[in-house]
Amino acid sequence: MTDTANAQVFELPIRVYIEDTDAGGIVFHAKYLHYMERARTEWVRSCGVGLRAGLADNISYVVQRMNIHYAVPARLDDQLLVTAEPVAYGRVWMEFRQRVLRASDRALLCEANVRVACVALDTGRPRRLPENMQDLLKHNVQHPDPTNGTSQE
Repeated sequence: MTDTANAQVFELPIRVYIEDTDAGGIVFHAKYLHYMERARTEWVRSCGVGLRAGLADNISYVVQRMNIHYAVPARLDDQLLVTAEPVAYGRVWMEFRQRVLRASDRALLCEANVRVACVALDTGRPRRLPENMQDLLKHNVQHPDPTNGTSQE
């Protein structure tokens, strides 16, 4: 993890393999989504929250919204750093700012804002974030959303 403006930004190292690339050795655009998913999951795990326990409690998390910008392509054998930084949350959602950086020079390759919703596993309907996740977000989000708890979005 790296200290940035008093907030902890989680970084996950990832290497680009042949399976991640197109015929020209450039990372296929959808692979960045996989990298970001892994980083969010590992951030939660690094904070001591087990996602498997949530499944047993009928809790699942789904990407609700994503705004992504591809700046520079990653290539075969690149070593990457994928960040996950929670930046806002509401009653049933949390939002992350994520970046994919080339490890050698920390050049920005891709960045996204990702909103993840908490849903009931059996119905897919929105449900309140569990207490352990709310506590985690309270301690890690610099400026919570001012409408926290008022929107089902």
